[in-house]
Amino acid sequence: MPKKGHHWTWDAVLTGIVPPVISPLTDAGRVDVPALEGLSNHILAEGATGLFILGGCGEGAWLTSGQRLDVVKHSVKVAAGRAPVLAGVMLPATGPTLDEVRRATDAGADALVAGSPYYNDVGDDAHVRHIEAILNASPLPILLYNIPQSTHHNIQPSTVAKLSAELRILGIKDSSGNLAHFQALLRIKEQRPDFRVLQGAEFAMAASALLGGDGAVPGMGNLTAGTFKDLFEAARRSDLATVRALQKQINDLAGLHSLAGHWLASLKGAISLLGYGAGIPSQPLVPATSAQREAIRKCLESNLPAHLAKRVAHH
Repeated sequence: MPKKGHHWTWDAVLTGIVPPVISPLTDAGRVDVPALEGLSNHILAEGATGLFILGGCGEGAWLTSGQRLDVVKHSVKVAAGRAPVLAGVMLPATGPTLDEVRRATDAGADALVAGSPYYNDVGDDAHVRHIEAILNASPLPILLYNIPQSTHHNIQPSTVAKLSAELRILGIKDSSGNLAHFQALLRIKEQRPDFRVLQGAEFAMAASALLGGDGAVPGMGNLTAGTFKDLFEAARRSDLATVRALQKQINDLAGLHSLAGHWLASLKGAISLLGYGAGIPSQPLVPATSAQREAIRKCLESNLPAHLAKRVAHH
């Protein structure tokens, strides 16, 4: 349940757009608090229903524990109950994950986002034990997260179905990009209709929305959450022409990911051109060069909605 005084519901949140917020950093490696606050306000103003912090885009696994705690504290402060803050606890094993679970819980997060352990190979039984340990360590609800390209473990739908028996498991974000897998996750809703299945792969948004996906957790929602919101709303009214047009716009905008050597440096560079932060990723990555930033600028000006493209021209 939402905290007292909050005017959102989990059902409304998870049938909307919950972008994985980047973690703006300064040259000194500190969390850029004004940039984080400005970006969070921008994301919510674009129609997002929640803020997912410390995921892949938020560099949760690469930040220090102090940086992670700062991101949670300041995100909770800026959200101010308008929308929930879902804190990623994506560490390689259960022990360090539980440290982050306690910090995020104490700092005021509304939910946790938990994936599979990684580095050493694990099976589905280990994944279940990992999630059960998190449930025992915190009263917060959990959104599961399947991202096998980072964890090297594809959480099986049968395992997700088993975990879904616990009502504090709100649903799952699937970033595998495998639509057969996504559809298997959707079948869990036959037994538990309030279990929410969200898409994280940007190229698969249209297909997912039309197949009955509940919402989305798109990295480019940092830039234009409204585009993804519009796509899901068009799918719900069976406006296929609009769905196709918006998916093409998303695909064209995704071209920015290849413009700075690494997708994260590219995304952070793009967000800095909207006026939020300096585009600095965690080490060992490096920021986009001047030439790369110019290429990113052209991509944004060509593919963002007009009201946002105008802003790019001024940064």
